[in-house]
Amino acid sequence: MHKRQLGQDGLVVSAAGLGCMAMSGMYGPSDRSESIATIHAALDAGINLLDTGDFYGIGHNELLISEALRERSRADVVLSVKFGALRGPDGAWLGYDSRPAAVKNSLAHTLTRLNTDYIDIYRPSRLDPDVPIEETIGAIAEMIEKGYVRHIGLSEVGVETIRRAAAVHPIVDLQIEYSLLSRGIEAEILPACRELGIGITAYGVLSRGLLSGAWSKERVLAGSDFRAHGPRFTGENLDRNIDLVAALQTIADAKGASISQIASAWVVAQGSDIIPLFGARRLHQLHDSLASLEIGLNADELASIERAIPKDAAAGERYHSSLMQHLDSER
Repeated sequence: MHKRQLGQDGLVVSAAGLGCMAMSGMYGPSDRSESIATIHAALDAGINLLDTGDFYGIGHNELLISEALRERSRADVVLSVKFGALRGPDGAWLGYDSRPAAVKNSLAHTLTRLNTDYIDIYRPSRLDPDVPIEETIGAIAEMIEKGYVRHIGLSEVGVETIRRAAAVHPIVDLQIEYSLLSRGIEAEILPACRELGIGITAYGVLSRGLLSGAWSKERVLAGSDFRAHGPRFTGENLDRNIDLVAALQTIADAKGASISQIASAWVVAQGSDIIPLFGARRLHQLHDSLASLEIGLNADELASIERAIPKDAAAGERYHSSLMQHLDSER
């Protein structure tokens, strides 16, 4: 597994990370033993970056990771944690809280659930519209001084917020969706991060499964799967997006790869400062994703991929409108 520096603080991570959200019900039921086996396999393959959120499964994901790491060396793992999202006992999304007191409270619970003394990267999951980003970053910086956090990250914020946060404390990375179907960061956000020396941890590299090459119009999603309400997964939008993805098949066949591997390899090819987060929750998904790291794409192949799926060709927004309003990165 190749290593890459994330940001300018000297943090070295694997060339890809493992996003653990899907292991806690966000895409429907998951199998605990399979999830733990997938985490173990990722670590054994050289992946050291594990990404989670304290609201994934309302704490379930952190407890799952803690169990998986029980027999592993803490020093060998880079734990990235998002906080701030509020959820009700019925799973409803209730907004965001990134007040300094909430930062410290959330961190205390996370440290306990993960059974660790520190978090490598701590980040607000979204911008809290009621709290200046300077206050949130300042509170995390206090936790760095006390040894509870090592680095500060951001998630789904725009250029102005990135610059204001970086003026308070060095930011190691921005976590944001980036794939062939979601290229909004390229115009302003990615150049700003590169100017400031901030890395990108890219989630949704397979656009939540659309770019897997295995999605069908007849697929029925579980009620707990939030994609069931996603604009890209419904009606004519889904038809359009599946047709776009099918256009990658010829390119994949020529490389002896799967469509999902080509889609992941495209993200990897966009720069050494971009670390894809593979959202695998099963072993076969992880193995498929890991293989994409070995696929080299030349200029002609990259051009062919972008002709197959042109920029801004995706039908539908990334999230339901009720969630899009919380994305500072889309403003």
